[in-house]
Amino acid sequence: MLTQTALVHNAAWKQTFDAFLETWSAQHGQEFVPFDSGADYHQYVDGRPRADGVRTFLASRGITLPEGSPEDGPNQLTVNGIGNKKNELVLQKIRDGHVKVYDGSVEYLKAAQAAGLRRAVVSASANCKDVLEAAGIADLLEVRVDGIVAREQNLPGKPAPDTFLYAAKLLGLPPENCAVYEDALAGVAAGHAGRFGITIGVDRVGQSQALLENGADIVVTDLSELLTR
Repeated sequence: MLTQTALVHNAAWKQTFDAFLETWSAQHGQEFVPFDSGADYHQYVDGRPRADGVRTFLASRGITLPEGSPEDGPNQLTVNGIGNKKNELVLQKIRDGHVKVYDGSVEYLKAAQAAGLRRAVVSASANCKDVLEAAGIADLLEVRVDGIVAREQNLPGKPAPDTFLYAAKLLGLPPENCAVYEDALAGVAAGHAGRFGITIGVDRVGQSQALLENGADIVVTDLSELLTR
């Protein structure tokens, strides 16, 4: 939404899942069908907490693995192990300087700050703080509810609305006085479920209709469009 980390996450998911699926298929005498960076990513992974993404995608392939624990190593064949493998790849890409911002989103965020509007970021990623700091926009946000906060507060991830509702609570605002901005299908579904004042879908990949069907009230291709409305 704010940064172009979707490309980083997508590439890391594909690398992780393809390595797992190739081994799994060989062991079970099945045809190797790689992870689809389009359909699979947006339907099963995008916007969800890491473990939920692993679980949901593998279920789509009829695969069930032990949950394991958040401390599982990246080579363990558990839901958490696969998620941690993906996270290793993402962290490396962040360290390598692959984080870029969406200029229109930053422009909109600065305008909201200048207008005195309250601002929170809600992300399923446990790396949200690192990403915001790497992108140089952490100071534009007052509240951060990310994967770490969700785990500490036992908040279910998107498409459940709980992380958004918790961010509104931290800002001291009722949901009906807040707007949700999301580019993930699970995210707009969460905004709709939370009965926020408006849920704005941001279409980065040509899924405008799907965003509307999942709960967006309106869809734009960039947040800068809202500055001219």
